[in-house]
Amino acid sequence: MASDPHQLHDRHLASAKQSAEAIARLQDNASYRLAFADNDFLTQDELRHVRLQLEYLKPQMVLEHHNINATIVVFGSARFLAPEQAETEVIKAKQHLAQNNSAENQLALRAAEKQLRNSKYYSASQKFAELATQFSCANTDCAMTIISGGGPGVMEAANRGAMNAGGKSIGLNIVLPKEQQPNPYITPEFCFQFHYFAIRKMHFLQRARALVAFPGGFGTLDELFETLTLIQTKKAERVPVILYDKAFWQRLINFDMLVEEGLINPEDINLIQYAETPEDAWQQITEFYKLNK
Repeated sequence: MASDPHQLHDRHLASAKQSAEAIARLQDNASYRLAFADNDFLTQDELRHVRLQLEYLKPQMVLEHHNINATIVVFGSARFLAPEQAETEVIKAKQHLAQNNSAENQLALRAAEKQLRNSKYYSASQKFAELATQFSCANTDCAMTIISGGGPGVMEAANRGAMNAGGKSIGLNIVLPKEQQPNPYITPEFCFQFHYFAIRKMHFLQRARALVAFPGGFGTLDELFETLTLIQTKKAERVPVILYDKAFWQRLINFDMLVEEGLINPEDINLIQYAETPEDAWQQITEFYKLNK
């Protein structure tokens, strides 16, 4: 007996629908995703080595493409304010104190006044970056690009100075609970973000021709001592390591005591230079590389 054509057609549609649904379920499964487009796969512990490689390669390829092969690293506190911002904070604090002479408002005024005093480091970082970038724009054969941690404070000032001088600069941001937003003065194509401190540090020092460290906290000290250790152990070539404001650094760290106790060699002290003005810091770099001759 011949089958009813309508029943055959209905069964065919049902079978096709079931097949389509089965295929859709397969395609929706995580196993079907392209490996390089599967974030759940890439963020597994077993793929850490791949993420490290990718995080290194992305900035590396961009900087190579733009022929960035020499940099000046600028470190310093993310907490320092620009002078104009610090002045505004003092005015606000004085207004609040006038309205309510509380202990809390007195403390806030003292903190704002300290920020205003420390804003000199913001200005110095900005001026130093301007000097270095002006030279680099006029001498492209020996240009050195400003590179910072990409955040606020001294880092922002360095990127700002480079922009004011008409040049480009690099910002190496990192994901942190605080202070992780890039400052607006970084050259957009050179604004990178990192997850791993180790890879970020490699990019700081790989092309570094000098390091200028303004007063800062744990992050600044971390980068400073990493650099000094690499140079001391000859894992990295000697470059100028300039500490801005000798009084601050000698109050913070007793390098001479390390020599007296035999913890470092006397010649290791010579790995460090001091500067009191942006012009002095830049002059030390130009003298090291004989750029004025």
